[in-house]
Amino acid sequence: MTGMSEALYSRDVIKSWSELHRDCRLLAQKLLTLGEWKGIIAVTRGGMIPAAIIARELDIRLIDTFCITSYENQQQGELTVLKDPVITSEGGGYLIIDDLVDTGNTLAMVRKTLPKAHIGTLYVKPAGQPLVDTFVQAYSQETWIRFPWDMTLGYAVPLVEQVEVIEC
Repeated sequence: MTGMSEALYSRDVIKSWSELHRDCRLLAQKLLTLGEWKGIIAVTRGGMIPAAIIARELDIRLIDTFCITSYENQQQGELTVLKDPVITSEGGGYLIIDDLVDTGNTLAMVRKTLPKAHIGTLYVKPAGQPLVDTFVQAYSQETWIRFPWDMTLGYAVPLVEQVEVIEC
């Protein structure tokens, strides 16, 4: 788990593109039964790909962004709003889509700005779960979720080359 604090994250979960797509469709299926939606607001950057898939599945054409930064080099820091969504209401009838809620800091700001919007995420952790209305899967707070857009394919060193051989 390079780059992460071992004290914070003791479990690593890798999501493939096919798993991500499946989970987006599962979230869309849950949201489909909840009513008519005016539009989607994707929390950038993690919510952009899920929002596009969900927009397709629910035939939603109006998509906006709420651009907030909170992570730098896998460490959560101060929240900075780079762009608010264009809508002027309190968010009623809109879906807020993000990939994950971790501590809840980002979604707390979103909820404060758009208190009547419906928040959907693919994955939740306990600290942020109370802020989410609909989600697909829960993970422990100690889990770091690796998304396909954050990874590259590379050579895997065979186990025999990784293990020190102890001779007797």
